[in-house]
Amino acid sequence: MAGEGLIKRIGVGVPRRITIATTTLVKTGPGVLYRIIIGTTAAGAITVYDALTAASGAEKVVLKASISEGSYALGMVFQTGLTIVTGGASDITVIYG
Repeated sequence: MAGEGLIKRIGVGVPRRITIATTTLVKTGPGVLYRIIIGTTAAGAITVYDALTAASGAEKVVLKASISEGSYALGMVFQTGLTIVTGGASDITVIYG
């Protein structure tokens, strides 16, 4: 991804773009979810889990369907892993480390 090296160098985190309705295992093990950037108004709810699957973990954050474009700072620490469920085809970028 263009710019990923720059983001890593300045210590802001690693980006991961999600553009379809899906369950995405973003990272295994402990880390921090710094922010979620909404590129287009969310088509469905965006749910964040501290888990390796949505079925096995604790729900930590839910961003409602139709949340507006913008950057949402979270600073959420996770231990097991970072799983994101997008309920609709949204264009989001997850910044984590």
